[in-house]
Amino acid sequence: MFSTRIYRGGLSALVLLLFALPAVAQSFRVQCPEETPLHPKSAAGVVSDGIKCQQISGGDGYATMGDGTQTYLFAFGPLSGLTDIQNGLPGTQKASVFRKPIDIEPNAAVGLVPDPDAGGAITGHVDARAIMDVGVMNGNMPAPTMAIDEDDEFFLTLTNVGMIMRPDLFEQHTVHFHGYPNASSFYDGVPDASVAINIGGSFTYYYLAPDAGTYFWHCHITPPEHLQMGMVGQIYVRPRQNRVPAGASLYAALKDQQNDPRTKCGADILCSTPLPAKDNGATHKPDKSGSPTLYAYNDGDGSTAYDVEYPIQIHGFDPNFHFVGMTFNPEPFTDMKDKYFLLNGRSYPDTLTAGAMSTPVADGTPHFSQPLPTLINIPVGGKALLRISDLDVSEFQTLASLGIPMHVVGVNARLLRDMAGNNLAYDTNSITLGGGESIDVILDASDMILYPAGSTYYLYTPNLDHLSNDAENFGGLMTEVHICKTVDPTTKVCAN
Repeated sequence: MFSTRIYRGGLSALVLLLFALPAVAQSFRVQCPEETPLHPKSAAGVVSDGIKCQQISGGDGYATMGDGTQTYLFAFGPLSGLTDIQNGLPGTQKASVFRKPIDIEPNAAVGLVPDPDAGGAITGHVDARAIMDVGVMNGNMPAPTMAIDEDDEFFLTLTNVGMIMRPDLFEQHTVHFHGYPNASSFYDGVPDASVAINIGGSFTYYYLAPDAGTYFWHCHITPPEHLQMGMVGQIYVRPRQNRVPAGASLYAALKDQQNDPRTKCGADILCSTPLPAKDNGATHKPDKSGSPTLYAYNDGDGSTAYDVEYPIQIHGFDPNFHFVGMTFNPEPFTDMKDKYFLLNGRSYPDTLTAGAMSTPVADGTPHFSQPLPTLINIPVGGKALLRISDLDVSEFQTLASLGIPMHVVGVNARLLRDMAGNNLAYDTNSITLGGGESIDVILDASDMILYPAGSTYYLYTPNLDHLSNDAENFGGLMTEVHICKTVDPTTKVCAN
C-alpha cells in the first residue's frame, strides 16, 4: 500500500512525508529566557520587561496586489504575537507574554510547550505539529514587524518550515539586520560567516539594542532572489529618552548617557547620541492623550517628539520573476524589472484598507498576508513619525507629501546632528531612497489653522510609472493622510 501511494502520488507524497519528519525529530526549538545577567528577575521573581522575544517562520505564501493579482512569495510569517500582527502592531513580546500557553495568551509563541523531560519546565521544547499547522504557507508581506527598546535583549527564533509550492528547493534561510550596529558575525545572518537554517530546523538570534533608529531585516540567502520574492521586514529601536521620568530634563538625561561606553560621545565620529549645542530647557511632558511623549531619537531637546508612528516599507515586485519563482528555475535576474510598487506590501487603494488583508493559498484557505495598512491618521495639532525603509532590489523610490512638509530627522538610523550638536534636520516635499536605506520623517500638523480636522492630504510617488501596478488605474505607491479630531495611539483609529 505504501509503495502504491508513492507511485500514484509521486513527488507530492514524498514531500508530505518529508514535511512530517520534523514533528518526529523534534528539530524545532524556541528560546526565550526568563532572566539573564543583564536582566535578572526582581526580588519578587518578576521577569524583566527588558527581555523581548519573537518567533518567525521561513517559508512561502501569497499576497494580493491592487489589481487583484495573487502573487507568490518566498516569505517570513509570524509564529508569535499573532493577534498584535493582525492588528497592525509589531509582533515582539515581553518574555512574560511570549512564554505563556498560547491558549491563554494569543500573542505567545506558537508550539512552545512544557518539556516533559524537564519536569514540565519551559526549556524551548515545542509541539512541532502546531508550528507546521500555523507556519506553512503563512508568508507575510512585509515580514513581521519587530520593535524593541534601547537596552533590551532580543531573542529572535527563525524556524524554517519549507516552501510547499517549491518542494524541489531545499532553501535555507537567515535573518540579517541590515545596518544594525552591533550584531556579531555569528548572529548577522550572512551565511558565509554565520549560521543558515535548514528546513525542519530552528535557530535563535540574540541582539542587544544600544542605538535608537529605523532598521530593516531580510534573508541573506541569495539576497537578490529572496528579497525580490518578499523576504523583507522592518525593525525599529525606541530611544531611552522615552523612559525619562515626567518633568525631568531631556538634556540632563542625554548627558547622563555619556557614562555608557556603548553610546559615549568623544573622539568617535560614529557617536549616535551627540548633545544638542545648548540646553533649551525641554522636559519630558505628557502628549495630547496624557501619556508620556514619545521620541524618534535621544535628541536632548524634544525635537523628534511625535504623537503617532507608522512603519512604512517600500518594496517592488517583478510579476514575471515571481511566476518563474513559483514554477521552475533559473529566474531571469538580468531581466528583473519591478511592475508592482508597494507600501507595506499593498498598493493604492489597498493601502487604505483597515485591518489585515487575506489571500487564499494553494489549498483554498485564507491566510492573512498583508497585515499593515498605510493610512496615516494624525490628531489635529499633532505630529506623525513615518519610519520609511526601502528594500527594493531594482529601483530607486521617491515619496512626496502634498500639503504637509516632510521634516527629516534621521537617515539610516542616525539622528541628523553633527558632533558639535548642531541640528541638521531639514524640511522637504519629497524623499528618495535606494534599496537598503531608511529615513525618519515627521509630518508636522501642529498648526490647527493650516491643518484642520477632517482634511485629507496625499503621500505618493511622483514617478508616474510607479503609480500603477502593471496596468493603468490600479495600485502604485500612494496613500492618504487624514487629520482627525482624535487618534488612538495604539490602534491608529481616527475619530472626527
